Amino acid sequence: MSDVYYPDYLQLSKILNAQEPESDKLGKHAHDEMLFIIIHQAYELWFKQLLHEVGSVIEIFEHKQVDDNGGELNIVTHRMHRVNTILDLLVKQLGILDTMTPLDFLDFRDMLRPASGFQSMQFKILEARLGLRMEDRFGKQYYTSQLHPEHKAQIEALESKRTLRELVNGWLERMPFLQPQYWPGEAQFFQQLEKLYTGSLVAGEEGNAKLWQEIFVDGSDKRHFSPAAARNALFIMLYRDEPIFQQAFRFLDQLVILDSSMARWRARHIDMVHRMIGLRVGTGGSTGKNYLRGAMDHHYVFNEIADLGSFLFERRKLPALPDSLKKAVRFTTG
Repeated sequence: MSDVYYPDYLQLSKILNAQEPESDKLGKHAHDEMLFIIIHQAYELWFKQLLHEVGSVIEIFEHKQVDDNGGELNIVTHRMHRVNTILDLLVKQLGILDTMTPLDFLDFRDMLRPASGFQSMQFKILEARLGLRMEDRFGKQYYTSQLHPEHKAQIEALESKRTLRELVNGWLERMPFLQPQYWPGEAQFFQQLEKLYTGSLVAGEEGNAKLWQEIFVDGSDKRHFSPAAARNALFIMLYRDEPIFQQAFRFLDQLVILDSSMARWRARHIDMVHRMIGLRVGTGGSTGKNYLRGAMDHHYVFNEIADLGSFLFERRKLPALPDSLKKAVRFTTG
């Protein structure tokens, strides 16, 4: 067996020689361009790791019947936690880029046109794999306009693949604990929950009763999670302290945190862009700050899970679980 040598293993000769500032090529050296390049290269490396983690979670949901009694749910929860930890780092990394002043940026900014972070293929793939369909994108008419034809085709091909959001919807729909074998009837139980919920509403929340009907009973073309998936997700949230639901709740919580983490990164990015270029357009032709704000407001993937927090109520008001169900959710046998 050959000895592994650290610089060779990490291919440092490639990585450390992959910075070629445009300002140096043009004989107009700009000191801060090196920082700009390294920050964005680091982002792309982390995007690669995010795709590695999210891809593995998708593969588990695609090819395995996720068993809450088995290890798969623990694995996907752990990996989504890692995704969120990386996203937290990406937010903090912008603080390093903020050490560059707007005037420093102007030393080389115009040399970058039409290159832009808007052309980051990995970030677009990440959004698509999570569940952001083209029809839901803000500024969708521009979303692939800056890409090379082969990259545009790659993004468009993802529209036919199942996303993490769709797979989570299917996983939630399969949960058996609202079936008649455990309750006198699913509808009867949910009618009980609805009565408890509507009785807790205060002035100004009257519309939530209609929203309950849309989310948990009728469904809507505007929503990505089916009524069955929404009912089961709410059930998990309400009875999260039961052993079999604890890991499922943590997984759903990581999905909500993912949206929050992405939104924090976008918000931090908006502040940085505003500081650097004010109201000017981006180097890739986008509207800069205005585009980024629109994307932050529209590009939530798991907001429907976060919405379910609107329908929770105190533990002390929860209907007691039937003995047969209580036995099932506590990993008992026989």
